[in-house]
Amino acid sequence: MELTRREFAGATAGAMAIASGSAKAAGPGDRIRAGFIGISNRGGQLLDAALPNVGKDLDIVALCDVSQTPLDKWSARIPGAKTYHDYRKLLEQKDIDAVFIATPDHWHALIAIAACDAGKDVYCEKPLSLTIHEGRRMVEAARRNNRIFQVGLQRRSSPMYRDVRKLVQADTLGKVTVARAYRITNMYPNGIGIAPDSDPPPGLDWDMWLGPAPKRPFNPNIAPYKFRWWKQYSSQVANWGVHYFDIIRHILGETAPLSVSAHGGKFAVNDSRDIPDTMEVTFEFASGRLMLFGQYEASGVDAMRRGELELRGTKGALYADEKGYEVVPERGGQFQSPEPRMKPIDVVANDGNLDRLHVRNFLDCVKSRATPNADVEEGHRSTTFAHLANIALATKSRIEWDAREERIVNNRAANSLLHYTYRAPWKLT
Repeated sequence: MELTRREFAGATAGAMAIASGSAKAAGPGDRIRAGFIGISNRGGQLLDAALPNVGKDLDIVALCDVSQTPLDKWSARIPGAKTYHDYRKLLEQKDIDAVFIATPDHWHALIAIAACDAGKDVYCEKPLSLTIHEGRRMVEAARRNNRIFQVGLQRRSSPMYRDVRKLVQADTLGKVTVARAYRITNMYPNGIGIAPDSDPPPGLDWDMWLGPAPKRPFNPNIAPYKFRWWKQYSSQVANWGVHYFDIIRHILGETAPLSVSAHGGKFAVNDSRDIPDTMEVTFEFASGRLMLFGQYEASGVDAMRRGELELRGTKGALYADEKGYEVVPERGGQFQSPEPRMKPIDVVANDGNLDRLHVRNFLDCVKSRATPNADVEEGHRSTTFAHLANIALATKSRIEWDAREERIVNNRAANSLLHYTYRAPWKLT
C-alpha cells in the first residue's frame, strides 16, 4: 500500500509540530502522535493497519528498530518521522502520545513498562510477555500510570466473535464442556532449517536485539523471524495459541485454568528449534469444561470439521473462523431421544480487516480514555495460558494454578519458571 497525499501530509504533520514546538496532549478532538517500535515484519503490518488513520486523527512521528533495513524502508514511506535504534531515545520524545510495540516477545515487557512510565499509551503485540511475572508487572505499570493499553489480540475487535459470545452466553449451545483449537502445518522434514552461527548482517545491532536474553552469537535461524521457534525468545504455543486461548475464554467467560497438563516434543522435524514440533495441551476450568490446544508442525491435515476453533455444547457444536461460523445441532446419544436439540446456524462473517479494526479501537480509546477491547489485564490472563502450557511440558507435570496469587500450588519448584534472570544491565522497574 503506497502513501496517498493525505497520508503523507498526516505522517509529516506530527514531525512539523515537533519542530515548531506546537504539539500538545491528545484529546477527543485532537490528532494522536504515535511512535512505532519494532517495524520489521509484524511491525510493518501494524504500520499498514494504522496508515488509513493518518490524515484523520493520527500522525506517525517516530520509528524505531535495531535494524537499519526496516528503518530505511519505512522512513522513505513516512518522511518526516524521526528514526531511532534505541527505544529509550524514542520514549524521551515528549510529544508522543502512544507507542506501538511489535518487537520480539522477550522485549515486550521492558519497552511497554518504560513507555507507560514515560506517559505513553501502549499497543503491544501478542503474546504480551515472555513470562507470567513480566505480564503482571506490565498490568501494574499501565494501572499506576493510568495508561490505555491494548494487546494485539485482534479477534476481540471482531463483530462476528462478539455475536458468537452473545450466542454462547445465551445458552444456545447448552453447557459447553469442550473447546478446541489448533495450530497446524507440516514442516517435515527440514522445519526452520539448520544454520551455523555467523556475523550479524550489516545494520543490525545484535547485542541490542538480544537485550535481556543471554548473550550468544548471531544465527540466521533466530533473527529476524525464526525466533518464534526458540524458547528463549518466544514459542509457538504463545505465538499462535494465545489468539485462541483469548477468544475462547472471552466467549465462555473464563478467566484462568484450574489445572494444566501438556505432552509433546521434537518428534519428526530435523531443524535447530528447541521447542516441540508436536504438542497437546489440556486446560481444565473450575466451571466444568476443558480447553484443548494442539500444535502440530509435522502434520498439516485439518483436525476439525472446519474453522479455527470448536465449542462443543450439549445442544450443538460451533465451528468458527474468519469466514464465519456454523452451529451443528446435537442429537441425543445413548439412552437419550435422537431428536435434534436445536436448529442449524450458518453465518457468513463480514468483519473486514481485523488489524485495522483493532488499531482503530485503540486510537478511539486513546482519545476517550475508555477501556480497549483487549485491555492489558485480559492480554495478561490469556498469555498466562501459553506460559503455563510451556511450564507443564518443561516440568512433565500436571500443574494446579492459583490465579489469584499467580502461583503453581502443587509443584513449587515449577514456580522458578514464572520468570528468568535478565542479562545485565536490563531489569524490570
